[in-house]
Amino acid sequence: MTPARTPGDGHAVVPPPVGDALAWAGDGQAHLRGLMTRMAGEAFRAPSALPGWTRAHVLTHLARNADAMVNLLTWARTGVETPAYPDPASRDADIEAGAGRSSDEIRADVVASSDRLADAVRAMPEKAWSATVRNPQGVEMPVTAVPWNRAREVWIHAVDLDVGASFKDLPIPMREVLVADVVARLERKPGCPHVRLEEVRTGATLEFGPGPAGPDGAEPRDLGTVRGKAHDIIAWLLGRPFDKGLRDADGKLPPPLPVWL
Repeated sequence: MTPARTPGDGHAVVPPPVGDALAWAGDGQAHLRGLMTRMAGEAFRAPSALPGWTRAHVLTHLARNADAMVNLLTWARTGVETPAYPDPASRDADIEAGAGRSSDEIRADVVASSDRLADAVRAMPEKAWSATVRNPQGVEMPVTAVPWNRAREVWIHAVDLDVGASFKDLPIPMREVLVADVVARLERKPGCPHVRLEEVRTGATLEFGPGPAGPDGAEPRDLGTVRGKAHDIIAWLLGRPFDKGLRDADGKLPPPLPVWL
């Protein structure tokens, strides 16, 4: 986390340097392969930490996300518009169909798709990194954000598999970038509260909000200081389960935040 900011001054969503993001994405992919290697075949059918999705759904999503990132890099390299996904319905249908495959097929797909993405990165000429594309939500973004988006997806969904991974596993420099990214997005959400985050081990702080007023016109509430360990702060910001050691200014478990993405 970074020093506290004045509430309401805003935090820009700025992707980290491409080299850093590529390294984190590569480390995340290796981490994911390790998790898959230790998963027995029947474990793929078990529920993940994401409601309605098995672990097979999560892994299939990661494979299709890799291919979506390949599409965006191809768009930047060739100048030919190549959307991440044809449309949301196709994306969802591909995940649902892919989740029914065998564990061996899913493992192979995750590995092969990540290798295709690595090949697409190597094929990018320097000038292509200045291009602009649209993310899967249809929002314009610099193509330099693609490696960061991939790193974020792999590490977060590795935890969502619910097979023992934790946000403790994230590279320490990546944690700060992830918090800054999520906070910047939360501030733009209706009902985002004012929060002062404090990491208990280092004393580092980050202040954000208030965001836009809620749909009823009420001003967002002030949660004061939310204290905890870095991995629990990240889990709370992302809407994932966190340890009971994370507490708000009243000594209570902090309430859910708006969905960040």
